[in-house]
Amino acid sequence: MVGDHSSDKKEQIREAVREGYGKIAKTGGSCCSSSCCGSGAAEKVAQGVGYSEAELAVLPEGANMGLSCGNPTAIASLKPGEVVLDLGSGGGFDVFVAGPKVGPTGRVIGVDMTPDMVSKARRGIAAYTKHTGLDNVEFRLGEIEHLPAADASVDVVISNCVLNLSPDKPQVWREIGRVLKPGGRIAISDLALLMPLPQEILDMVESLIGCLAGAVLVDETRAMAEAAGLVDIQLKPKSGYIDSMMDWNDPLFHKIVENLPKGAKAGDYVTSLEVTARKGSR
Repeated sequence: MVGDHSSDKKEQIREAVREGYGKIAKTGGSCCSSSCCGSGAAEKVAQGVGYSEAELAVLPEGANMGLSCGNPTAIASLKPGEVVLDLGSGGGFDVFVAGPKVGPTGRVIGVDMTPDMVSKARRGIAAYTKHTGLDNVEFRLGEIEHLPAADASVDVVISNCVLNLSPDKPQVWREIGRVLKPGGRIAISDLALLMPLPQEILDMVESLIGCLAGAVLVDETRAMAEAAGLVDIQLKPKSGYIDSMMDWNDPLFHKIVENLPKGAKAGDYVTSLEVTARKGSR
């Protein structure tokens, strides 16, 4: 299981992810770790996973970097006045989408471990406030395994294609359980495995930055959520998303597909997974 890495290995993975996403932040970002996705690729990715044109229209420039594998703000059913925590907030994409949904009495906090991403997101706050009239978002530097948030302080935890990158997923789930208020809920879009990936894929650092190598089996996700004290766990695979990514001119994904067994598709192994649950109220 992914959570069983040694501490040295965990830190190596964390540094590889931080370095990879730091490069994405500095180069303007896209659906791949280089700038070769073609114009409009980030918008195509976002629309492909369910973001509306109206949601994308309010984003500060550069916030959408095409790093989505779902739309957690949609499945979260956010309400005015709620406190939302976004794990691995990157350039602020989902934070800025969630802000208008919780309104002036709500708060959306983004957490990311990559300083360049946090800086990029913070630079977008002024444009967000100018466009919406809201001053209800913030970004904190921190690891999702050690969230910079108080116990039982959050109504909703969201995350978009990030948990798979963690070398210690059980610890992430424990932190989610810790920060949620009793009765609080999660809405997470992530990548998960339908069956184990071939070893050659796991050995490719590019696949880690592309979210694939760190993905775990769907049943493992359920077990970790249960162990963290969550109930009413719903796991909804959306396999078609993975195969559609092959059309997005991302050389990283094409390289991964080339290393799959003959005749296999990425969607045979990997799915986009919507995870919803709530924290028990006891």
